[in-house]
Amino acid sequence: MSDLEQLPFEISVEEVRQLLDVGADMLLIDCRRPEEHDIASIPTATLLPMHEITQRLVEIDSYRQRRIVVHCHHGGRSERVASWLREQGFQGAQNMVGGIDAWSARIAPDVPRY
Repeated sequence: MSDLEQLPFEISVEEVRQLLDVGADMLLIDCRRPEEHDIASIPTATLLPMHEITQRLVEIDSYRQRRIVVHCHHGGRSERVASWLREQGFQGAQNMVGGIDAWSARIAPDVPRY
C-alpha cells in the first residue's frame, strides 16, 4: 500500500494550515464557483470549480501521485470532488472538513465569512 492510499479521506483545517506552513508538496483546490472565490479565498488555493473538474482534469494530472486537498464553502461539494478524484486514481485526494467557513473561523479570521 502506498503512502497516498494510507491518507485519510478527511483532513482538518488545522492540518491543512500545518502542511502549508511547512511547504508540503500538495495541491489545494477550491471547487467553489468563481463568485464565491471572489468573496473569500485561501491565497495558495487553485480555483477549479466543481462543474469544470471533468473537463479540466488534465490540468492536475501531475498530482495523480501526490496529495490534493479540496475545499468548498462548508465541505459538501469538496467531499464529492475528492471522492470522485479518488475514483479517477488520485489516491491522495482529501476533503478539507468544514471548508473555507471553518478556515475563516479557526485559522484566518481576516478571510470573510458568507
